[in-house]
This record gives sequence, structure tokens and C-alpha cells, in this order.
Amino acid sequence: MYKQILVPVDLADTDLAKPAIVTAVSMAKASGGSVRLVNVLPMTPVMLAEYVPPDFDAQQRKTSEEALAIIARECGLDDAHVSWTVRQGGIYHEVLEQAKAINADLIVMSSHRPAMRTYFLGSNAGHVVRYAKCSVLVVRGQQTNGK
Repeated sequence: MYKQILVPVDLADTDLAKPAIVTAVSMAKASGGSVRLVNVLPMTPVMLAEYVPPDFDAQQRKTSEEALAIIARECGLDDAHVSWTVRQGGIYHEVLEQAKAINADLIVMSSHRPAMRTYFLGSNAGHVVRYAKCSVLVVRGQQTNGK
């Protein structure tokens, strides 16, 4: 059913991404598809550039790639059916560009519980849902505070 599944991963909150990864892996196994993990690094603001090492972006990319490699290794898919990449820029824009680049037929992503500010400004998940050219499944984890 789904052959190319894209899963955005926020490496600052990997617990949030776990339900989406588990769901995507399950769907990929059921359909013989592949999972592509993507992490989006923010652009280093110009005003901070003089305060960070010259290879700061390269260091961040390497660290992110290593973390995604660990997640991919532990997700339960064989190497032929899981891959990863790191992009840099705006989150929802880069997720949509990656989906286009791999011809994804499904994006599975986690989302925080909506807050009042996201109803007015929109969240990354909301932007992806609105503008993706493929199906999008937004997965929410278990609520721990009884809600």
C-alpha cells in the first residue's frame, strides 16, 4: 500500500517521535515499503555566526546523522528498507521538500497536543498536513497527566 514513508524526527525530543516511528515501521512491514527518517536542523542566525566555530553546521549535521543511524538500526527494519537524511532550513518546508524528493506516498509524524498559540500561528504538523501532496498521518503519544 505505502512504498515510501517519510518520518520527521526531532532529535531534541526523540520520545515524541517514537509513536510515529513505530507506526511507520509497522506500515512499511505490512506493505513491503521503506521508511525514510529526516531531521531538520535550523539555520544558524547570521548574528550568531561569529560566536560559533567555523565548522558548527558540519558538526551538528554529523551528530544528527549519527543519531538517526542509531534510530534506524533500532527501528526493526532491515537496512534495505530504512534510510535517513539531515536537511537544514525551516521544518515544514524541508519535510515537504524531502517528501517530494523521495516521492513519498505517506508522511507519518508526531505532534504535540495543540496549544492556543498553535491555533493562530499553526504548527509544523499543521503546515505539513495542509500542504503535503501525499497522505499525512499525525500520531499522538499517550497522555501522561490523565487527559
